[in-house]
Amino acid sequence: MHRLVLFLASNAGLGYAPVASGTFGTLAGIPLFWLLAPLPPHLWLLTWTGLLAISFWASGAAGKIYGVADDGRIVIDELVGYMATIALLPFSWNSAILGFFLFRFFDILKPFPASWFDTKMKNGFGVVLDDVVAGLYGALVLRLLYAFWPQLATLSLF
Repeated sequence: MHRLVLFLASNAGLGYAPVASGTFGTLAGIPLFWLLAPLPPHLWLLTWTGLLAISFWASGAAGKIYGVADDGRIVIDELVGYMATIALLPFSWNSAILGFFLFRFFDILKPFPASWFDTKMKNGFGVVLDDVVAGLYGALVLRLLYAFWPQLATLSLF
């Protein structure tokens, strides 16, 4: 069971990257975005909710194994947070890359209430929820960019 927990929590080992494990963990979201984008909204949300539940469990269990609630090798939370940023958008490289940078920006900055979850909830829920909040900030900014500059969604930036 320990191997399964660590496999899931580390996004199939990406969390073991020697540097920037959170960034590597977030990269796992791009192919997942591509795979889930064609789903109807209700199936997309159901899939994300399942991933969220798994991430709460895996993060909490991995934190106990490592002895640190938010060990750097736990990166499933980055995956869930990134998926919140690009939720229900059609796949495009612009959305994938802009969403990636926006999520990483807010994940590093941790504006309230992400900072509260990060500092006050030292368990699987806190580990994941600070990234979900960062993902929601990223989602808001990405959608505002597309609302004010609709051509940004279709320009060939990447």
